[in-house]
Amino acid sequence: MIPSARKETNPRWERMRRGRRRMRLVVRTTHDVDRARSAQMALIRGRDTKPELRVRRAMHAAGLRYRLQAKDLPGKPDLVFRSRGVAMFVHGCFWHQHPDPTCKLARMPKSKLDFWRPKLEGNRLRDVRILKELEARGWSVIEVWECQSGANELEALAERVKRMPKRGTPQKRRGRSK
Repeated sequence: MIPSARKETNPRWERMRRGRRRMRLVVRTTHDVDRARSAQMALIRGRDTKPELRVRRAMHAAGLRYRLQAKDLPGKPDLVFRSRGVAMFVHGCFWHQHPDPTCKLARMPKSKLDFWRPKLEGNRLRDVRILKELEARGWSVIEVWECQSGANELEALAERVKRMPKRGTPQKRRGRSK
């Protein structure tokens, strides 16, 4: 089915599209948009990235089970360990501006700073706000950075999550009541 026909026949699809557009950060530029650059930037994914897949494989191999992209939590954490009350974000060093001064992936671009600086600083401010919201709800938040997703770091991370205490009684976790 072609997109224009789908839009006309399904009013719910149109509402969802309008809703997403409202939430998107719009940064106006005075420069003409390069179509090749725009196509390249459109390929950048928000989920199922290489660092995220590495973390997911390591957690699963360690015997930890999780949920992905929990929509009921602020910021839709990448991995959620509900039984332990842990929300995990896998951040790209560039997009979330890793504060570690030794990280070479977190550099600020040299051109079009009027576009990039507010965009990247806005991402970082949003991360801080979401972290505070989750902690206020009683969740432990773990940020995993792209540059720190090597095998040794991920083993240590899996052990850290395993050491975290489980929440609730076994009967509650399984959905049973007496």
